[in-house]
Amino acid sequence: MAWAQAYPSRYVRLVVQFPPGGASDPLARVLANRLSEVWGQQVVVENKGGAGGNIGAAAVAQSTPDGYTLLIGLDTSLTINPHVYPSLGYDPIADLAPVTRVCTFTNLMVVPNSSPAMSVMEFVNYAKQNRGKITFASPGTGTSPHVSGELFKRITSIDMTHVPYRGGGPAYNDLIPGRVDVMFATMPSALAQVHSGVLRGLAATSAVRSPFAPNIPTVAESGVAGFDVSDGFGLYVPAKTPAEIVRKVRDDTVSALAHPTVKQRLEEIAMTVMTSTPSELAALLKSETAKWGPAPARARSEMPLILLSSMGCRMCLRKDRRSKAKAHAPARGAAHETTEQPKRKKTRRTG
Repeated sequence: MAWAQAYPSRYVRLVVQFPPGGASDPLARVLANRLSEVWGQQVVVENKGGAGGNIGAAAVAQSTPDGYTLLIGLDTSLTINPHVYPSLGYDPIADLAPVTRVCTFTNLMVVPNSSPAMSVMEFVNYAKQNRGKITFASPGTGTSPHVSGELFKRITSIDMTHVPYRGGGPAYNDLIPGRVDVMFATMPSALAQVHSGVLRGLAATSAVRSPFAPNIPTVAESGVAGFDVSDGFGLYVPAKTPAEIVRKVRDDTVSALAHPTVKQRLEEIAMTVMTSTPSELAALLKSETAKWGPAPARARSEMPLILLSSMGCRMCLRKDRRSKAKAHAPARGAAHETTEQPKRKKTRRTG
């Protein structure tokens, strides 16, 4: 079609599921800058945080399928949230069309400088000595940092209260001054905090040491055998976007990610470029979603405990028998995660 060949003829929105301060924001801005040069049209980054990434994803899923609204989608948000939240406001598989894989990354276990823990096992011992008082932050329920924290709790048999935020930036605002005790933060954002000296990096969550932080041991080699958590981002458009548009966006995005300047910039923020075909990303989305399994009905009224293993993923739900610890509570006004979900709009789509 002639109109598809002319795409894009105006600015394009690139939606990020989390506010500035996390891993997705710098990724989106690096990619947006390069695509703006390639297309000769401005690619505008829009941060739509909240509900573990559901608000931003739903906004894209409900937009007009014309290629002018794109999503940088976090793997764990799109595949775990359907089993965690009672209503997403959209269906990741039915309402989003995969374009290409973008990159992968790992997480970093970080603590405030005021923490007495200088190593993973020191933190474990400290947590066991302060049972019921330890908190761990995350950029939202169902995200990779949340998954990492729950797995760490399970393997080490320690007690930590999860404190979800609307993104990595707000979480750091409470972690740095010590209002929460630890965060298994995305390495792209955590390394900057460690290098600047405001946080202490204890361990990487991947099975092997990260090439971006070779001097930091893994959680597994630090004494927590079998610990291995990683994540990634993909590019999506609304379902029913014309195939010609999807193909062009995919080809230009893959080309942009292969550009030396883009690759170097992403490596500087601890991300490894990894592209795919739309069908490969679709298969990944479906397999990872299925791997978590359907959540029991009681999950809709309980806080789920999300667990991973190095042999695969699964979801385990149990009733939280302890009261919500008020010790080390985040500061008033902190941007906590909410249970409010985007409502599915009853709009007719064309395309």
